Amino acid sequence: MNPLLKRLNTRLRSGAYRSIRTKLLLCFLIVTIIPLLSLGAMSYYQSAKVVNSQFGKYGENAVAQLEQQTSSYLNRMNQTTETIYTYLLDPAWADLGDQAPVTYEDILDKNDLESLLKALKTDRTTGIYIITRTGYYYGENNLDVSKLKTIPAWQQMTASPSGKDWIGFYQQNHEMNDTPDTGTPVLGLAVSINNPYGALRGGKILIEENAEELLHMFKLFEHDTKAHLQIKDPSGRIIYETAGTFASQSSDIVWNKSIAVNGWNIEARLPAASFYRSSGIIRSNTIIVAIASCLFAFGLAYLFSSTFTSRIRRLKDAMQKVSFGKLHTRTQVEARDELGILDISFNNMVSGIQSLVGEIEISERNKKEAELKAFHYQINPHLLFNTLNSIQWKARLQGAEDIRQMLYHLTKVLEGNLDISQELIPLGSELKIIEHYLKVQEIRYGPVFSYKLECDEQLKAYLIPRMTLQPLFENIFFHGFEDGQGEIKLTVREAGNHVRLVLTDNGAGIPADKLERLLMPQAEKRKGRGGLGVQNANQKFKLHFGPQFGLNVQSTHGEGTTILIEWPKKEEDQHGNETSH
Repeated sequence: MNPLLKRLNTRLRSGAYRSIRTKLLLCFLIVTIIPLLSLGAMSYYQSAKVVNSQFGKYGENAVAQLEQQTSSYLNRMNQTTETIYTYLLDPAWADLGDQAPVTYEDILDKNDLESLLKALKTDRTTGIYIITRTGYYYGENNLDVSKLKTIPAWQQMTASPSGKDWIGFYQQNHEMNDTPDTGTPVLGLAVSINNPYGALRGGKILIEENAEELLHMFKLFEHDTKAHLQIKDPSGRIIYETAGTFASQSSDIVWNKSIAVNGWNIEARLPAASFYRSSGIIRSNTIIVAIASCLFAFGLAYLFSSTFTSRIRRLKDAMQKVSFGKLHTRTQVEARDELGILDISFNNMVSGIQSLVGEIEISERNKKEAELKAFHYQINPHLLFNTLNSIQWKARLQGAEDIRQMLYHLTKVLEGNLDISQELIPLGSELKIIEHYLKVQEIRYGPVFSYKLECDEQLKAYLIPRMTLQPLFENIFFHGFEDGQGEIKLTVREAGNHVRLVLTDNGAGIPADKLERLLMPQAEKRKGRGGLGVQNANQKFKLHFGPQFGLNVQSTHGEGTTILIEWPKKEEDQHGNETSH
């Protein structure tokens, strides 16, 4: 199996393409792209075949036209020379000499012959001359025979069995006032005079025709077809060739035509790359159109599949929101089809879940309140306060002011802690309880410890579970400080929608094994703590704000302890109700 198909099959089996939108998109693309590519390939094949055939025929026809036009020139020149040659065979022209005429009769003969030559000229004929062996010529008085003999085409002229030398193309720069390379391009034919008598024997008839139009046709052919044109005579001499270097290849497209009048061969060679360039352009355009069509088809398929599956995706997104706890989520019912029935069923299901969760929240809240009240019913506040007040008055009557102050501050601490009317109190109230507690410790140990508080006033309005900080301070004095000596720092900061409290001391710290068990629910409570220790404070934060909140204790034995507490912002409104931020 093809590796690409094998990987695709593996991904399909593994469920990577189980999305309905993906399946619809793939099906739509397969249905549209395969016919589109097949049609494009077939169209390209047929178009390329037709274009190549037409271009080949065009080349053949163009070469045939060049052959016809060249043959027309050569036939006309051949007929003219044959006419002149026939006239010269007449004995009446036997008295023509090979020198300039000196008698009146010679002048008349010369004028008669030149009148004949002039009469044979056409609009394309640039010159007709009869050149004698001595260099004297008959024709228009503008020929410089010495210049004529310097023309390479004239020098390459060889004796032909038929007496005709097709000189080919060259510049007519052999007139009296011409300068090199300034003449008109002409096509020349030289015919040897084999008259058995007379002074013209051994001379030549030279006829030249303007070749500008014919050469222009060659250039147009070269420009239109990009082909390399070459004309050779039967001996292999190159009569004409396209300018520039050209290396022939066996794969070239070749068009040949032979000229009957003189045996010249016209050959046009076109490299295969140039010949198939048109079909290559068609192929490129076909590929571009195919890619654009595929992209367009993909866009339509994506739009169609997205529109079709948008309701399914919306229902899926709603389910995900519900799974994240957003029970207020509802889907819009757009129709009464199968998907509409699913939307209605989903909405009913979420409504039922929301009602059930509300009932569970109420039940859990009642349970929490009962658990929190149970913590405070362990001590009889009425009996405790009456006893402490009696001791306080007894100390005052006996003048024991230190004992009275200690009992006063202790009473304030207990009043705050044992007031079960509110489970959440402002942070400022909790801090006042801490101040009274620290006064008790100061009377007990003396001014041997320091306490630093950093808390903005606006933060003191946020609610905190009652009786959570005092147990932490108590833990510092009972387990951290020796004889009450040490430093305590309490910092309260805002952390977005939360309040962050950091309590630090430089006491004895907590051993690693005890620190690991400190906040574990199954850890035994320390004797004499009445459940109001670190674990109790941690449980209060979790009960009030959720299991993700609570205490984070970091301690190094012998260096001190840091307790981090973070909980959501809550305040009491003017009616005594809690409001969250």
